[in-house]
Amino acid sequence: MPTVIVSATLHVVKNNLLLPVVSLFATVLLAGCGTRPTATRGTNPDHPGAAVGYAVGNTVGAVTGSVVGAVAGGAEGVADAMKAPFNNERRYVRKWRTETTADGRTIQVPYDVEVDAQGHVIAPKSN
Repeated sequence: MPTVIVSATLHVVKNNLLLPVVSLFATVLLAGCGTRPTATRGTNPDHPGAAVGYAVGNTVGAVTGSVVGAVAGGAEGVADAMKAPFNNERRYVRKWRTETTADGRTIQVPYDVEVDAQGHVIAPKSN
């Protein structure tokens, strides 16, 4: 029997696209900050001061980016956990059963079954 998942999640898709689009725009906008080749810099990268400065700058940038990413990820996780109890989204799986009509024809009749987020049946929906 074919199974079709019917779910009203369009609003989730719209809301979840905002952050990635803004992040992509910011990444593209700021991508030029670290793309300057060593040969075009104003200082000699072989001198100890410049080499240490580049190393420290790269390390600080990497650590800062990781910390900001961890904080943002933690905040999104907490926000998702806090709104989970208030999620009233209903999910249905459409199934088909074969019935024979009074005149002897065999037809497919759809019926919906309510399921939870993992796809386990909650209660059959009466037609």
